[in-house]
Parts: sequence; C-alpha cells; structure tokens
Amino acid sequence: MEKMKVGVVGATGMVGQRFLTLLENHPYFEVVALAASARSAGKSYEDAVGARWKMKTPMPEKYKNMVVRDAADIDAMAELVSFVFCAVDMKKDEIRALEEAYAKHEIPVVSNNSAHRWTPDVPMVIPEINDAHLAVIEAQKKRLGTKRGFIAVKPNCSIQSYVPALTPLRKYGIKEVVATTYQAISGAGKTFREWPEMIDNIIPYIGGEEEKSEQEPLRVWGTVENGEIVKAEAPVITTQCIRVPVSDGHTAAVFVKFENKPSKEEILKAWAEFSGKPQEYKLPNAPEQFITYFEEDNRPQAALDRDIYGGMGVTVGRLREDTVYDYKFVGLSHNTLRGAAGGAVLIAELLYKEGYFN
Repeated sequence: MEKMKVGVVGATGMVGQRFLTLLENHPYFEVVALAASARSAGKSYEDAVGARWKMKTPMPEKYKNMVVRDAADIDAMAELVSFVFCAVDMKKDEIRALEEAYAKHEIPVVSNNSAHRWTPDVPMVIPEINDAHLAVIEAQKKRLGTKRGFIAVKPNCSIQSYVPALTPLRKYGIKEVVATTYQAISGAGKTFREWPEMIDNIIPYIGGEEEKSEQEPLRVWGTVENGEIVKAEAPVITTQCIRVPVSDGHTAAVFVKFENKPSKEEILKAWAEFSGKPQEYKLPNAPEQFITYFEEDNRPQAALDRDIYGGMGVTVGRLREDTVYDYKFVGLSHNTLRGAAGGAVLIAELLYKEGYFN
C-alpha cells in the first residue's frame, strides 16, 4: 500500500517533535515535509531543533537532515503533501489564517492548535466519542470553496482525563460535574531542565485552561445542525486547573451528580464496554481498551499508568459514592499522546479510513 505524503507544520516544537516520533514508521502516512517559522527555514531539522529536542527517545535519523521549510510558503508545501498536521506557536488569529490558507490550497489540516476549536463548522474530535461531527466538514468545504481542503481539530489535553469517563454515563442524565485537573509540565511545552522552578512546586493557575475545561466538553457532546456544531446545554461543569511537578500525564479528580443515579456496577460496566470507531477499525494508534479501571486505591498514577496502550488509553480509579455528589473518581490521560499529537494522529487515521482525504 502506498503511504500518503504528509507534512508537519510547527515541527520544531514539543508537539511537532511528538508527531515525528509517532509517524516515524506509520503504516498509512509518510512524513515528507517539515515546516516551521521563517527563522528555522533553510536549516536541517537537527540544526533547527538544536538542544531543544524534548522527547525521551532520540531524534529519528530519517528527519535529521530534512531541510525545514517556511510554514508560510504554502505553495511549496502543496506540491509535496496530501495533508498536514499543524502544531504552531503563534497568535490565535495568525493560526486561524494560516490553517485556512492551507485548507484553501486544498491541503486538509489536522490541527493540535486551539484557534479553530470554536469555529462552528470545524469538527473538534475525540474519535471514540464524537466521530459523527466529521459530517460538518462538507459544510466547511462549501464555506471555504474547496474540493478537499478542510480543518479538523482535537480538543484541549486536560479534558481527555475526564470526558471519556463521563461520556458513557450521559445516559443517566449528568447534571453537575466538578473537576480539578493536575496538569503535567509538558502541557506547557516544558521539561524540568527548562523549568526548574516547577521542581517541588505547584502553581494553582494555568491561563485560559479552566474556561476550556468547562466549555469544550459541551462542544464534544454537541450535535451537528444545519452545517454547524451546536454545543450541548448540560451538564454544568466547574473546574480548577493546577500545574504540578510531573513530566507527562494529566490527572483529574472528578465529582458528578446524576438525574438517575446509576449503581457502581453499572458505571464500571459502562466504562468496560465503551469503545468507538477507532476500536472497530483497529486503527494503528487506537487503544485496544479505551477506558481501563483500576481496583487498587492508589491508582491510576501518572508514572505507572500514563503510557497504557502507547499513551492512548485513559485510566480511571477510586470510583466511590460521595457525601455531597453522587460519585467521585480519578482519571488520567497522557497529555502529549492522547491529549495532543497522538489524538491528532488518531483523528487523521479515522479521516483516512472514512475517505475524507480522497
């Protein structure tokens, strides 16, 4: 099978680096172009990244001598690639303009950025949960005047630690959710070497994160109506987002109130049986089990459990009845795999399987 030729825009940053490690031996996709800011353009990838390689595994040999292109030179990229992954560090309006320019050049964009998460006809997808939102792409292409160019985005990394666990429980009428997320430093694109002040420290604020954590689940649970995603009205969600001294893995402590309170056994059964299109299609990056529940009181733990199913599974533990809410539990997901680059690659695999790149 001939692989699709793809580009990574924003290849020098932490998420761009993660894309390259995930795509090194991908069965569907072959990375043929790397793009970044004008200051990196013209350098080899190894020189452009320099000492800023942040992955635990070494830089793949196949990318070291690739010449980095200017992300703004879309005509040159269009001659090389069938679609791009995008993870750029720019202002939101600049990202919106750049991604639309790629789409209008008939290059589909699978984005890790937040800029288009609330564009009404751009699907924001967790593939196991709301693959039906991809249907909005037809309306987006009409707006953009394209035949195959479009944008699809993944949601914020923090919500992947609790939205998957809540989704199969929506049939019981979720009324209220309180969630506190304990977020790894890689969510800020940092390592401990670059951010020593995080060692032995907690920072009780992450800019913009609480609004995203409260609102984005409602969009994921929304519906496609008249060529737009209409967000769900309920439940009410309130969050606090805290930066903690962990390299990778976002943990969430969650409290939930239902209209029709399920039994603990019903919740555990719903989690065990929950799967979606990625599992049905056996996509390369799909976790065999989407949600894994731990019976032990001291799990899930970031260091032990973030890499389950290649960092693409979600783990849950400590489900118990609460004195104020109906239930409480703890969730965990890998923020740069399931929550960032891995989630975007899984979206691309689904788009590929369903013919959106044709």
